[in-house]
Amino acid sequence: MPLDPEKLLTLKIPDVEHSYGPRDCMLYALGLGLGRDPLNADELAFVYEKNLKVLPTFAVMLGYAAYWLRRPELGVTWTGVVHGEHGFTLNEPLKPQGTVIGRTRILDVVDKGAGKGALVYSERAIFDKASGRPLAALRQTTYCRADGGFGGAKRETPPPHALPDRAPDGTCDLPTRPEIALIYRLSGDMNPLHVDPEFARAAGFPRPVLHGLATFGVAGHALLKVVCDYDPARLTAMAGRFSAPVYPGETIRTEFWRDGGVVSFRARVMERDVIAIDHGRAEVKA
Repeated sequence: MPLDPEKLLTLKIPDVEHSYGPRDCMLYALGLGLGRDPLNADELAFVYEKNLKVLPTFAVMLGYAAYWLRRPELGVTWTGVVHGEHGFTLNEPLKPQGTVIGRTRILDVVDKGAGKGALVYSERAIFDKASGRPLAALRQTTYCRADGGFGGAKRETPPPHALPDRAPDGTCDLPTRPEIALIYRLSGDMNPLHVDPEFARAAGFPRPVLHGLATFGVAGHALLKVVCDYDPARLTAMAGRFSAPVYPGETIRTEFWRDGGVVSFRARVMERDVIAIDHGRAEVKA
């Protein structure tokens, strides 16, 4: 059955209550490669419970409603779904422990045409359960590669953030470990694409690929390191477009441009010279 835009737009996704603690924050940081040098005091602050800091990108793990696109009545071809874009805005730095409510809703569905796929835009609001205080807002674009041509209105999609037309102001190279996906998946994304060689080959990849949000987190680590001096309170927003997969063990170079409180960036896989995240935009406090 074809994708049904009306059912998607009226879909009621139940709120998700999510309790987390220091172990979750530390495991997430380890899954991005922090702590590779146990004597690096800046990274140790995110993987040791003493005066624990929380990575800003940990927001992507909070209050996530899983697998709602798999509902048969929506008509989405699940095997053709890929992560297109992701972004977050933080109202305040994340604490190392709490209970939050995640509220997800569908914003729009765009038909790119037969053979060109469809775009599903969604947002997730994160609230502190006890006070109701809004903590973060997340935005996601899901690319349904096999579901174009369902008869929806064809219209222009929002243009991506334009990178400055000059050489990057700086770069940061962060190697990933061969087992990075095995650790990262323990934070919640158990998709076999990232661990099972046979499943990955059936999906068209020579071997398991790194989670897109892990690549996003590595880029976030790079910005935190080179732009924010490892102060998580300074990185208040971040977004980017996924453009190529990363394989565990590859090195991710984050190239960045500073323009006041806005930092443009992209993430490049050094071994293959391909862009994994493009049109990145972050907001940084002085």
